[in-house]
Amino acid sequence: MAEPSRLEIMKKAAGTYAADHYIKDGMTVGLGTGSTSYFFIQRLLERCKEGLNIQVVGTSKASEEMAKKANVSCIPHENVTDIDITVDGADLINPNFEIFKGGGGACFREKIIATASKEWIVIIDESKLHPTLFGTKLPVEILPFCYQTTIKQIHALGFEGELRLDEKEKLYQTDNGNYLLDIQLTQPLDSAKSTHDALIKIVGVCETGLFFDMASHLIIGKADGSVEVREAK
Repeated sequence: MAEPSRLEIMKKAAGTYAADHYIKDGMTVGLGTGSTSYFFIQRLLERCKEGLNIQVVGTSKASEEMAKKANVSCIPHENVTDIDITVDGADLINPNFEIFKGGGGACFREKIIATASKEWIVIIDESKLHPTLFGTKLPVEILPFCYQTTIKQIHALGFEGELRLDEKEKLYQTDNGNYLLDIQLTQPLDSAKSTHDALIKIVGVCETGLFFDMASHLIIGKADGSVEVREAK
């Protein structure tokens, strides 16, 4: 078996710590999406085998399938009302806990679950820390109906982007059946909130990958397998 990479060590450290320290018996737990969330879910399912009694809500079909295969109770989305805690990853996060998400294609569902949660924990490897929200693409989920008109209005705001493609080079569709426009930022954002507000006003934009005023704690995995926990100010 190959030795885990430096990145895997960091992601596993963050995910395992969250599963061991924040999840308690009887909770309803939101499952994030992405490579770091995978390690959280993996350890959480191990705890369930050890006797932890919880029910879960998936932010994506992939995360939900992991729980179902382990025979952990998944709440149907139409029955979800309150969630005790959700643990999810991030593509970038700055010191103000402003976050880029959506690299895994689930930002809309992730934001719904995050806002329905009493507590939202973010887990990352230390490479995701950034002084400004710059250096990766910002996903914007848009409706397929007349999507070119939506893209035209996004471009009119000064944002350039490309529709995401799947492995077959066809337009990528989210679990909601929508498209993703990945915006290539040419300079750091002055304000995550103002950028989000400008984009979300466009009819046809369902959601953006900008998350702010949501996270209570940030768990950062380190290369030596340790973690750093930061609390939102």
